[in-house]
Amino acid sequence: MNRKPFVLLMVFATVVALMASTAVTFAAGPRVRVVHASPDAPAVDVLVNGSAAFTNAPFKGITNYASLEAGTYSVDVVPTGATEPKVISANLTLDADKDYTVVAVGKLADIEPLVLVDNNAMPAAGKAHVRFVHASPDAPAVDIAVKGGPVLFPNVAFKGVGDYLPVDAGTYDLEVRLAGTETVALPVNGLTLEAGTVYTVFAMGLAGGEPTLVAVPSVDAKAAAPAILPTTGGQINWLVVLLMAGVSLFLFGGVQRLAVRKA
Repeated sequence: MNRKPFVLLMVFATVVALMASTAVTFAAGPRVRVVHASPDAPAVDVLVNGSAAFTNAPFKGITNYASLEAGTYSVDVVPTGATEPKVISANLTLDADKDYTVVAVGKLADIEPLVLVDNNAMPAAGKAHVRFVHASPDAPAVDIAVKGGPVLFPNVAFKGVGDYLPVDAGTYDLEVRLAGTETVALPVNGLTLEAGTVYTVFAMGLAGGEPTLVAVPSVDAKAAAPAILPTTGGQINWLVVLLMAGVSLFLFGGVQRLAVRKA
């Protein structure tokens, strides 16, 4: 009986089993992004530990997330191309496995960082997640409501954040109302929320001046296309897999030699 196919099958099964059993989850580092919501501040650079991390971010600009190591960082916000004045200077502690949004809020004379911890977990099937951030320094507390309908985020004051809300995917007409009233301060028409997507809507600008009050939506996270070979145990430690494959091949060689000797 030729046992070679059987041995090869066993070796292959061993390697596959080892690949599954050695799936290792590595702690993901934190991610951080910056939002420029100061209505009278110029375009800015953001320095992290003295080095430029984001450059030339304009008013209403929202950067992509940048990945960092967990730890405490010195963060300075300066006019684009300059190192002074530091309009914001703060220490920011970032934990592993968390996403952060740092919003520059307030007028230039009183600018400050608003640090948000983001929840970019994927929504349920057919749903989107949306939250609201009040970043208009002269606007009173507001309610965010469906046009002519119920309030979604009640009584959100300046620097306030409405919790993530799961909603059915679709296109919505919303209203920013003065809190507790039917008075519309800002209409938000045609806001499309796609399934499997996380959004933040920022109210930026001035209620009584220029630039005028606007709603600025951002896509924070979006469901990725399925991987060809999805895993449920985290990332695969390919070094271990290769080593195990080498061990398996070595054992296969030993089985061959043993078979030859017996023959």
